[in-house]
Amino acid sequence: MPYVNVKITRDGVTVEQKAQVVKEITDTLQRVLGKRPEHIHIVIDEVETENWGYAGQLTSELRKRSAR
Repeated sequence: MPYVNVKITRDGVTVEQKAQVVKEITDTLQRVLGKRPEHIHIVIDEVETENWGYAGQLTSELRKRSAR
């Protein structure tokens, strides 16, 4: 029973895009590992940008600076 957890920032990802991610991950696990789709579980966690940091800074702050 494969379990895949995808974490992304919450910033405009559509339901259609998430559905495509789930489908493509499922297809890959089925093709590469021979797993049955009904046994594959995928969870998408959306994290607010002020709760995600990298390069020593919050993503929300980095994006504000990039937009300038």
